[in-house]
Amino acid sequence: MENRWIPIGRMTDDKDVLRDVWFGRIPTCFTLYQDEITEREAEPYYLLLPRISYLMLVTDKVKKHFQKVMRQEDVTEIWFEYEGTPLKWHFPIGLLFDLHASNTALPWNITVHFKNFPEKDLLHCPSKDVIEAHFMACVKEADALKHKSQVINEMQKKDHKQLWMGLQNDKFDQFWAINRKLMEYPPEDSGFRYIPFRIYQVTTERPFIQKLFRPVATNGQLNTLGDLLKEVCPAAITPEDGEKKNQVMVHGIEPMLETPVQWLSEHMSYPDNFLHISIIPQPTD
Repeated sequence: MENRWIPIGRMTDDKDVLRDVWFGRIPTCFTLYQDEITEREAEPYYLLLPRISYLMLVTDKVKKHFQKVMRQEDVTEIWFEYEGTPLKWHFPIGLLFDLHASNTALPWNITVHFKNFPEKDLLHCPSKDVIEAHFMACVKEADALKHKSQVINEMQKKDHKQLWMGLQNDKFDQFWAINRKLMEYPPEDSGFRYIPFRIYQVTTERPFIQKLFRPVATNGQLNTLGDLLKEVCPAAITPEDGEKKNQVMVHGIEPMLETPVQWLSEHMSYPDNFLHISIIPQPTD
């Protein structure tokens, strides 16, 4: 998905945007770190990574590929790094790319490690259950913000499982059959209670910014992406007379700042139901 204009409007029936978000892929080249000991040369491994998924969910083939050239005793916990930055597996892949690599040439070059796990930077991921637990915790937190947890609590365990299996197995219809309920709100309201969002910047130590923000202003106007940034991250906005210093990215594109946050939340949230927004320095070329 390259930069392109996103139409504004009430478009809950607009499957195209949801599909574009779901099927976004990043061509990636995985290379084994040069200090890893191998029996023979490790060829790079190429993969189209789904933006909406998690690294540890889609890299079984990568792990198998590199294990073939290594001695079994050297194969410990796998982790990934891009240009010296360990990649947090609990962030969605698209967010990792937007944050760290969005203005670089493709394929995205990721380095694979089996040694010296960076305890300070990364959480351990011993199994897919850990990813599922993290994912469901995010979905529940998002619904607490949107509907005071009413929707997620009314669902059955099998519905929760269907959300997870839809994501894990890349099944758009299976996932959205349940997720659409999390995107609804009473007709008398103009949107959710609060918008689940997180804003990330590589330039700060803080992992992300998250505050309570309503989709509708007190005067009844719909709050926009620009309004959200003005309130919680004013440094990201270009002053009227100044040059553009930052890009505001969601799913690899820069939505117009006039876009209502309610529309973005319904159409451009990740499967965890959060809008993950990256503020990255404008490339100087």
